[in-house]
Amino acid sequence: MAEQVYQRDVYGKTLVELGRQNKDIIVMDADLSSSTRTGLFAKEFPERFFNFGVAEQNMMATAAGLASCGKTVFVSTFAIFATGRAWDQVRNTVVYNSLDVKIVATHAGITVGPDGASHQALEDIALMRVIPNINIIVPCDGPQTADAVKTAANIKGPFYIRLGRPKIETIENKGEFTLGKAQVLTQGNDITIIACGVMVAQALEAVKNLTLQGIKARLLNMHTIRPLDKEAVIDAARNTYGIIVCEEHSVIGGLASSVDEIVAENFPAKVIRIGIKNRFGQSGEPADLMKEYNLTSKDIEKAAINCLTSICK
Repeated sequence: MAEQVYQRDVYGKTLVELGRQNKDIIVMDADLSSSTRTGLFAKEFPERFFNFGVAEQNMMATAAGLASCGKTVFVSTFAIFATGRAWDQVRNTVVYNSLDVKIVATHAGITVGPDGASHQALEDIALMRVIPNINIIVPCDGPQTADAVKTAANIKGPFYIRLGRPKIETIENKGEFTLGKAQVLTQGNDITIIACGVMVAQALEAVKNLTLQGIKARLLNMHTIRPLDKEAVIDAARNTYGIIVCEEHSVIGGLASSVDEIVAENFPAKVIRIGIKNRFGQSGEPADLMKEYNLTSKDIEKAAINCLTSICK
């Protein structure tokens, strides 16, 4: 079995690495540095770390101020607070002014688990995507988290990077990480599966099961929600019989909506959405919640078969 790691562990270690290379990197947190792992940076660079307590709005505004003075600022808290509570400051202060602020939010999605609906951000990508000109990345595993954070540090401007809470499987043979370029994990011309984050591992398992049934599925790891790989989506619409989009997020406003928009404008095709459908989260173990909200590999496999069956009737 592939190694499982916490994305936030990788994030904390990568911050320390970047901090050693660039003295202009500042890190901020909202009283959650032990959970987000920004505490690793605080321990090594206490003079460049600021804990704002439960004051996410103030944190975003201060990050904007420091970024306007030439600093690269990483701000972290749980996704529900970074995107919901501080949305005004993110939109009007950070992104409107194209400032070099990197929002790295942890504990996103239903796999937050027992903390329940109040802490399970299922709308965060939608809230960020509706704001113009912010880059949005949803890494699929630990190594890709490091790639995403380093990429954000090296490209000027605002970023939103979405990380989860639990350990997740490392995806092998992904290839090079490039902002805005999907990674083709498997080849196939029957059906395309487009996934991001924790759903990539589920999609890979579904592809294996579909292969045993003679169905050749193309799997795209769409780690970048903005800028989205438009060409990869259009090619999938043109050259496979349907598209299954998988995300640990509301089906409204996130990856599925992004794919829907491209397909509708360029090459209409059948798109089936695997995601949270008009529901809040709830307390439970991550694996049980994935089943409850129909986000498992079996759900993806079933959707692919149903899609092909409906088209080939």
